[in-house]
Amino acid sequence: MGNYYQPEIETMPVEKLQALQSERLVKQVKYVYDHVEFYRNKMKEAGVEPEDIKGIEDLHKLPFVTKDDLRDQYPYGFLGVPLSECVRMQSTSGTTGRRVVAFYTQEDINIWEDCCARAIMAAGGTKEDICHVAYGYGLFTGGAGLHGGSHRVGCMTLPMSSGNTERQIQFMEDLGSTILCCTPSYAASLGEAINEGGHRENIKLKAGIFGAEPWTEEMRHNIEESLGIKAYDIYGLTEISGPGVSFECEEQKGMHIQEDHFIPEIINPDTGEVLPEGEIGELVFTCITKKAFPLLRYRTRDLCYLTRKKCSCGRTHIRMHKPMGRSDDMMVVKGINVWPSQIEAVLLKQGYQANYQILVDRIGNNDTIEVQVEMTPEMQQEDVAIAAREKKIVHGLKNMLGIKVDVSILEPKAITRSEGKAVRVVDKRDLYNK
Repeated sequence: MGNYYQPEIETMPVEKLQALQSERLVKQVKYVYDHVEFYRNKMKEAGVEPEDIKGIEDLHKLPFVTKDDLRDQYPYGFLGVPLSECVRMQSTSGTTGRRVVAFYTQEDINIWEDCCARAIMAAGGTKEDICHVAYGYGLFTGGAGLHGGSHRVGCMTLPMSSGNTERQIQFMEDLGSTILCCTPSYAASLGEAINEGGHRENIKLKAGIFGAEPWTEEMRHNIEESLGIKAYDIYGLTEISGPGVSFECEEQKGMHIQEDHFIPEIINPDTGEVLPEGEIGELVFTCITKKAFPLLRYRTRDLCYLTRKKCSCGRTHIRMHKPMGRSDDMMVVKGINVWPSQIEAVLLKQGYQANYQILVDRIGNNDTIEVQVEMTPEMQQEDVAIAAREKKIVHGLKNMLGIKVDVSILEPKAITRSEGKAVRVVDKRDLYNK
């Protein structure tokens, strides 16, 4: 059995949980219809009245909301309460176009922090732990969410933020950090620096809670080996609340979605049709307790599937598979759908670290794609020609993707290290600005 923050909710029988969802959904639909003009107009256009929604079985009747809608309504178009009742705002890390902003009442923050506390305790956290939060603070939700969740659990919290790796390691050693919270790419960078600097024996970390960017199982294993920890996945979006929408338990076979606050659906990204459990499609969320920035049927663009198979941890909330890619940032190269996670899987399987970049360009009418990846220090000592290594990666990528990819193997540390979200793809084709 698992380690729970709110056991009566986390282990609630499914029938009772779904009844709670239905009750909250009915109230939320009426609430947004009365308080948010955007929803009122959207529902009228779709021919839907609040009275048409009698439970979760009617969720499909509601129209979808997209990130474009959020940008069009920037900044206050989705507010469900007077601005005077909001105590905080957060924003996405995107840099193009209008940023997406989200607002919170104090109760919204309390719920969000409870969700993060559940994630920390699922990773084995208790009030005896020292929680080292190396997600970015400020507008980014990562630092704020795990910081608040750590407080809820009662951990000693180190608000490190991202960057300054030397200081991160010093505080880990001096204060005995036991739980690390950051992006997986920064965890990989920390592990590299810790081992290169001979600090490993002084590090007391036992678990890591990593999210905010895609990462593969191979990368998980590398981080676990590098830091001597168990690495847990956490998922969230600023628009929904932030990290903690779902999280892994000790079984690590999908992330439990906090169904008392968020109703998930999987849809066909092209038709909008709701797909049955187990089928891969686009993840959609409906928030049933948020007041300041309520979202109904929000299309995340993340591709995954759901399962309600019994979990040994005792939690009854449905699980989502780690996102396999995104329906909107998938690259189409030479007519083939390509996800960075596919390329990363090939690299890590061949023993490389997650220090790579994918360069996409268009010369004339032809797409080009190149993968640049660093050798490990151990590889430098081996008597293997770089050309042979490159050929092996090219072969592996051809088998995975079905197209030829150019490969360049670089010296260790040639690619700039990430202290937040890693920049994996540089697409120079400028496809959407012509």
